[in-house]
Amino acid sequence: MKKIDLYILRKFIGTFFFAVSLLMVIIIVFDLSENIDAFLKHNAPWQKVAVNYYLTSIPYFINQFIHFFVFISVIFFTSKMAIHTEVVAILSSGISFWRFLVPYVVGACLLAIMSLFFSNFMIPEMNEIRREFKDEYIEHLAKSSGRNIHIQTQKDEFVYVEIYNMNSDLGYLFAIERYKGNELVYKMSSDVIYHDSVDDHLWRIDFYTERYIDGDREHIVNGRRLDTVIPLLSGSDFYNMKEDFEEMNYYELRDQIEDMKLRGAEGVRNYEMEMHQRMAQPAAILILTLIGVALSSRKIRGGMGMHLGLGITIAFTYILFAKVAMAFGVNGGVKPVLAAWIPNIIFLFVAAILLIKAPK
Repeated sequence: MKKIDLYILRKFIGTFFFAVSLLMVIIIVFDLSENIDAFLKHNAPWQKVAVNYYLTSIPYFINQFIHFFVFISVIFFTSKMAIHTEVVAILSSGISFWRFLVPYVVGACLLAIMSLFFSNFMIPEMNEIRREFKDEYIEHLAKSSGRNIHIQTQKDEFVYVEIYNMNSDLGYLFAIERYKGNELVYKMSSDVIYHDSVDDHLWRIDFYTERYIDGDREHIVNGRRLDTVIPLLSGSDFYNMKEDFEEMNYYELRDQIEDMKLRGAEGVRNYEMEMHQRMAQPAAILILTLIGVALSSRKIRGGMGMHLGLGITIAFTYILFAKVAMAFGVNGGVKPVLAAWIPNIIFLFVAAILLIKAPK
């Protein structure tokens, strides 16, 4: 790379981390003001508040708004270069506008790789600590699934529990049914089922009745106690853990989606949406970087203020598109993979139009 490339790249990365540092302070101050009552109410140790919550939240907050940070940083320093006629000098020296874009693309790719690593591997690990603190001192993340819980554990196997107590890991009025095609071939029912705290799939069933059905013949077995493994069924299946996908890396999230589809579990679209958004967000960094350069590389009346105004408007428009697409993806109107990538597709066309016009 030439000196001019390193100069632009240094400005890009430096401005980005400077903007992130300032906005992190603002975000933490607002979050602290919102949660301080909960910290005091639950006597949260301030060392845990600082380390277990806010320190582990920094990568999470950065990644949440990274495309916004990148876009505003590009607008800011490129507009400043344009005002000081640095862009004119660079282009007048014989460097084409497309060659001028190279350090921006390199910088955006580096930040996109960072975002990809953060969202798929680093943040899920740190979220385990953050969410554990949040569950203890801010809000309980586990929520009962309510009454009359139905779960498909395998292709032809269904489990029913009228009510499940999360604190004692007890299920009441339990039944498991197996089918062959549309015909019921086996059913076990019991008043109480206990979850083993050591083995996630091991259950103890008290005072049970088993029915084996073969056409018109039926065999009934009664028992007092049975320790058994129910594949693909764990205690957590009977209650909802709010946004537990935040603790899963890419491979765990992918396996969870496959497992939920196999069991016919509800809410699988939330997990699919999360997985596809983790891949789409890094691409948004590159697209918004190109838009930012195209907008701010020209010296216009109104200067940096006009550039920043346009930049913030476009950034919030992108966020709005992403939120609307996410709602459609989660609620079933659009496939999650398409919903995650629709904002990128639309703004890629915007970027192409602006980049074609920019050199003129």
